[in-house]
Amino acid sequence: MAPTVLAAIDELRTSNVIVLRKKYQEVFGEESKSSNKQFLFRRIVWRLQADAEGGLSERARRRAAEIVTDTLRTRAPKELLPSEVPANAIRVVACSQPQRDWRLPPPGTLLTRRLRDRHIIVKVLADGFEFESRRYRSLSAIAREVTGTRWNGLLFFRLTERCDA
Repeated sequence: MAPTVLAAIDELRTSNVIVLRKKYQEVFGEESKSSNKQFLFRRIVWRLQADAEGGLSERARRRAAEIVTDTLRTRAPKELLPSEVPANAIRVVACSQPQRDWRLPPPGTLLTRRLRDRHIIVKVLADGFEFESRRYRSLSAIAREVTGTRWNGLLFFRLTERCDA
């Protein structure tokens, strides 16, 4: 990279926001809407480097435009869809019926959990759960009943894992 560009970058590194905003207007020809020092610094440095080394090639600009167009797509490309849909693949679902969580086992399954000296057995029903001859709408309600504290029912019965992001 040209020594003049490197010197300009070093000078910008120690500049305050007011100086960066003036430099932004000088380089881009418009006033910046941002007062974030790091944003201004990065944008100005990018522009100085692009001006010194020629910026993106026309091929790179076209590819970037293609990527933007692809990410805005709302449907899969036709070539990825099967030409014929098998008759058994079509399901009619009543919109008034809530969808069953895919993580839940099928109705009739018994979920078990040992907590301290207590053995907890829950039967999965088509429209809820049964625990100690009582019906519950959610596993979380059963977990709260058993522990006395709020729990995610799927975590409590180990049907899913906690994802720490």
